[in-house]
Amino acid sequence: MSVWWSEVPSVHSPFKGGQEAHRPFPPAGGLAAANDCVAPAANDNEGAKSRPADPRVKRAFDIVAAICLLIFTAPVLLITAIAIGLDSRGPILYRQKRIGLNGAPFHIFKFRSMRRDAEPDGARWASAHDERITRVGRFIRRTRIDEIPQAINILRGEMSFVGPRPERPEFVSVLEKAIANYHERHTVKPGVTGWAQVRHCYTASVEGAREKLVFDMYYIRNYSLALDCRIVLMTFRVALLGVGSR
Repeated sequence: MSVWWSEVPSVHSPFKGGQEAHRPFPPAGGLAAANDCVAPAANDNEGAKSRPADPRVKRAFDIVAAICLLIFTAPVLLITAIAIGLDSRGPILYRQKRIGLNGAPFHIFKFRSMRRDAEPDGARWASAHDERITRVGRFIRRTRIDEIPQAINILRGEMSFVGPRPERPEFVSVLEKAIANYHERHTVKPGVTGWAQVRHCYTASVEGAREKLVFDMYYIRNYSLALDCRIVLMTFRVALLGVGSR
């Protein structure tokens, strides 16, 4: 059984038809349920602007957090690897190209949560109830366990613990044409988790990406160590309750 798998590079448009129904945002500090696609309210990104984090402090926080994550989740990582191997054929881990800081491509590390033949026709954005996701995959995606290997990306300096989630280049090319200022997400390192991930639902559309950009831009303009710590704590809640975005 192979350990690594690079996904198919070809692509067709992942964004298909339809506007989602929108509901009011949950109260400040709340989390969006997995099926509640919501538009950001004008006053949702609340809170006084904190003192910006020193890049050296943020980097130190990232390194310590990544090392602690790998140490404390080691038993979970081992059990997950065994479960993936028993559940479906294919590698346990895979690398996938994403767009990072200043638009530079890099390879993200993840536990495999889909069938090996998930993209025979090219890249396609996953849906909330995607039939390509394996049984184990549904659990590790809901609890965010599939993202833990990205601690490696943090240690390599390619990602931060908190920041806008990196997208695949195939999707970025579509989103940059459809959404003004989308490229500004790439002015900071991408994150394993982010403000959009704990305050918005899962979406697979241009409109959903546009809504999440509001949260990403709020984070970029207001990020601080205090905000990072808040997002990390909210992420643990997301993982336990199985709500939020990806």
